[in-house]
Amino acid sequence: MLYLDNMSPTNLTSKITKREKDLDEVLQTHSVFTNVSKGQVAKKEDVLKAFGTEEQTEICKQILSKGELQVSEKERSTQLEQMFRDIATIVADKCVNPETKRPYTVNLIERAMKDIHYSVKATKSTKQQALEVIKQLKETMQIERAHMRLRFILPAKDGKRLKEKLKPLIKRVESEDFGQELEIVCLIDPGCFRDIDELIRCETKGKGTLEVLSLKEVEEGDEKLE
Repeated sequence: MLYLDNMSPTNLTSKITKREKDLDEVLQTHSVFTNVSKGQVAKKEDVLKAFGTEEQTEICKQILSKGELQVSEKERSTQLEQMFRDIATIVADKCVNPETKRPYTVNLIERAMKDIHYSVKATKSTKQQALEVIKQLKETMQIERAHMRLRFILPAKDGKRLKEKLKPLIKRVESEDFGQELEIVCLIDPGCFRDIDELIRCETKGKGTLEVLSLKEVEEGDEKLE
């Protein structure tokens, strides 16, 4: 087995994804080893057989572009634990108890994730997994995405027509004022924001306005649920 002299996982990953152009910024040496800890350099015939060349820099590039990063069990465990915590943090930040509108603590979400035996996937982003966790937690506890509070102002001639199209995307209308223009303050599911934004821009030809009043509908002054 041939190895490059050891390097930080962060820099190696950076090079593998071709974001690092200067090899000297990634490698401690351009030498190839059969045993890094013992300092045993690979024999020329072994290098030639394995890579088809003896040119050290070219070999380094091959290993960086085609090789696999070897991570110890301890490093992998630490990485997964951090991802688990990050996922719980995202869920706690985006969700509330639908009855009280109070957010949950990260520790409570972590306990809930352990109760449903959620297994972190190192190959998926924490944001993707947070959405998966929310879906699974809905089966065991009172939890939902915190609503966004929006205000949109629509030209009077488009108001009634557009209001009907917006209805399915609105969770709750908090206020409505129909004068020279139609002004509505409402709560929506964050996942509907893009559809609402596109609908208003297209249907009013840019004359309607959309304003985010708050990213989360959370009861002010309430402590987080433990």
